[in-house]
Amino acid sequence: MNKIKLIIAREYLTRVKKKSFILMTLLGPILMAALMLVPFWIAMKDKDIQLIEVIDETGKFINQFESTPTLKFEHSFKNIDSAKTSFYDEKYTSILHITSIEKESVVKMYYKKQPGISTVQKIKNTIEKGIRNIDLENKYKITKSQLEAANPEVEIKPISIDMEGAEEAKDVGISTALGLGGAIMIYFFIFMYGIQIMRGVIEEKTSRIVEIIISSVKPFELMMGKIVGIALVGLTQFLLWTIITSSLYGIIMVFIGGGIESMSQTNEMMSDPNVQEALKGMGSSDMSPAELVQSVMGDIPIFKLLFSFLFYFLGGYLLYGALLAAVGSAVDSEADSQQFMMPITIPLIFSFVVAQVVMQNPDGPMAFWLSIFPLTSPIIMMVRIPFGVDTWEILLSMVLLIAGFIGATWMAGKIYRTGILMYGKKVTYKELWKWLFYKG
Repeated sequence: MNKIKLIIAREYLTRVKKKSFILMTLLGPILMAALMLVPFWIAMKDKDIQLIEVIDETGKFINQFESTPTLKFEHSFKNIDSAKTSFYDEKYTSILHITSIEKESVVKMYYKKQPGISTVQKIKNTIEKGIRNIDLENKYKITKSQLEAANPEVEIKPISIDMEGAEEAKDVGISTALGLGGAIMIYFFIFMYGIQIMRGVIEEKTSRIVEIIISSVKPFELMMGKIVGIALVGLTQFLLWTIITSSLYGIIMVFIGGGIESMSQTNEMMSDPNVQEALKGMGSSDMSPAELVQSVMGDIPIFKLLFSFLFYFLGGYLLYGALLAAVGSAVDSEADSQQFMMPITIPLIFSFVVAQVVMQNPDGPMAFWLSIFPLTSPIIMMVRIPFGVDTWEILLSMVLLIAGFIGATWMAGKIYRTGILMYGKKVTYKELWKWLFYKG
């Protein structure tokens, strides 16, 4: 055990003292914060308010168009030719010309600057809704107010109920986002730091340092110490990235969107008819933004989610790290590792690809078996947990993942013991199988 601790300390301290580690630890959060904030900042600075002149020859669309903070409509009773002639002398950015109320109408839009797709879609929806209301009123004598009064507002709130009768509300959208977000982070973490283990083993093999090390340490101890040591390096960097990124995000938000301006933007956003309609659809039209967030977050088992994320975050890395370490000990260069990496990475890639299918049916047979199998469980179980998974399934998955890691580390140690001393020879799968059963 003491030897494993020494190897862990060596692997950890050697890597965290490197300039590349310090540089990436500092630059990583800056890049991530920039990735999140720069588009937001550009959007704030690029607030192009569009003022649209509506020329309605039918007279049926007056006051039908609802303005937003970035999209303003003004009705005009000019002749279209006159409006086009004086277009560049006016304040308007576009002219909307409506000539008929037929079901297959063509509405022309003259512009100075190309309108966005959301602007065009909003205008299209408004005109279609207006024509529908006109038809209902003319043909069926149903007014707009009567139609709105008849529109039902139904909220569907999924609630899980267990055998004891305990109820737990679930938000499908939030569950999907949390599950997929956790799976993506685990996926990239495994690839990024698993490859580091393989490269470290290859470097030791080519530098011949390992010939001295294995004379005093068992292969299993060496593998366990190396994998856990690099895992701690990755966890340290990840935690530092999280802390620094959160701090930078908060500080920058104060400068680019804080204070009164931020409150003003929030009020503008909440006053947008599209946002209000969305909130109404969620049954939350009477809630403030803070109350809405609190309501949604109250339905999420935060502690269970965080604990599961950390476990599968580390467990998945340790399992794949052990397998990639075995690959590193069997080859002389990274180029030779591709033939052995493909079978190892296929389950990981497959689990990431089918994650969306699992989210559609998180309690199905495929979701269950993939969340139990150690090579796919880190991603699939992380996707399932926000939707609600029985405790026995999670415990079984965790036990099998731990067993898979120990078994993979033992296998890596057996391959490491033989492969680390072999140079200049192309290894085959048949030879790897023999190495697993060598004695001594």
